[in-house]
Amino acid sequence: MRVYEEVVERLQRIEEILQRQSVKPMTFMETAKYLNVSKAYLYRLTSQSKIPHYKPGGKKVYFEKGEVDRWLMSRRIATVEEVQAKLH
Repeated sequence: MRVYEEVVERLQRIEEILQRQSVKPMTFMETAKYLNVSKAYLYRLTSQSKIPHYKPGGKKVYFEKGEVDRWLMSRRIATVEEVQAKLH
């Protein structure tokens, strides 16, 4: 049982550390580089409100990495095998 208690304690410490970490916003350029897209394409995504972003002063655009990651992983396309499995 001691091993179980140690694992739970470690997980609790990890959760505390993650909760204390501040979320550092990414700049427009950092986000374009992170997504490996052109500035023009990222501008189009923001101007059409297709990607979550923030404009605290009304001009500069910022992004939260977790939101960008969730947006990036949205609209998953099922594999042929998955589609066929649903049909049978």
